[in-house]
Amino acid sequence: MVVKPGIAVGAIGNIPELRAEVLAKYPQAKFHEILPVLSEDALIEFLQGCDSAVIGLEPLTERVMAACPGLTAIGKFGVGCDNVDFDALRKRNVRFGYQPGVNRLAVAELTIAFMLIALRWLSSRAYAMREGEGPKTRVGRQLTRRVVGLHGCGFIGKEVVRLLQPFDCEILVHDILDFPDFYRRYNVTPVDFDTLLERSEVLSLHIPRPPGNAFLYDAKTLARLRPDCVLINTCRGGIVDEVALADRLAGNENFAACVDAFLIEPPVDMRLLRMPNMFSTPHMGASSIEARLAMGRAAVRFLEEGTLVPEGFAP
Repeated sequence: MVVKPGIAVGAIGNIPELRAEVLAKYPQAKFHEILPVLSEDALIEFLQGCDSAVIGLEPLTERVMAACPGLTAIGKFGVGCDNVDFDALRKRNVRFGYQPGVNRLAVAELTIAFMLIALRWLSSRAYAMREGEGPKTRVGRQLTRRVVGLHGCGFIGKEVVRLLQPFDCEILVHDILDFPDFYRRYNVTPVDFDTLLERSEVLSLHIPRPPGNAFLYDAKTLARLRPDCVLINTCRGGIVDEVALADRLAGNENFAACVDAFLIEPPVDMRLLRMPNMFSTPHMGASSIEARLAMGRAAVRFLEEGTLVPEGFAP
């Protein structure tokens, strides 16, 4: 997060290049490291005396805003806004800015890596070798010419489609919006939700988590996936029922999952994390140098370019 005289900057405090750029423009800015994420009380204390701030995953709640009446502008480091109470910002005429899709290439590259890791059982074999097992192997599948389904074709979904082109996959997409020109250009087939579930050999999720999507992938939905499906979640925790996912993994060793986003972070369900057909990462989809620089610069820019939050705004 960054702040002027007042600026508070917390999310980019441990990125030296960004820190230097902020200080060159706002010499009195104060910084907080990315981790641990500040609690409400710690955030309130940190924001005192500041009129602008860059926030990452910190809870920008009604209580925080009420305790920091001097704040006039917020820039978001990252694209997820689940931690932001937009009604609280709107009520106080606080300007806000974020750049959708700024981290899309980093997340898309991780998604492709997940596909390759799971299809070839790379994680379980690597763990086995580390434990001293011999050179036995498990026969996997190539990504080339697989049926890959994408639930959501926004910024990240489109980037995944582009990166998949050399693999000559059959790409299915289910989205509430239609992108006919994009679909034609990249030979993508739009399908209904039932078809997506039934045909995808690899199914990658790229959707937000509004209330209607909470545990969309519950036990009944997971049961409809192919027995050899690879399920990938790099978007938001709470879209996949993690208890049901553990049950699905335990019930079929050919089913696999790769998860970067959990309902509780860091995740606490060790049964799920220790499944041999589960590969997990600590919400690091945007953790590339390039993505962090882009997100940080966008967040700082919005301290001056942010706008008032319109009624009904829901990113």
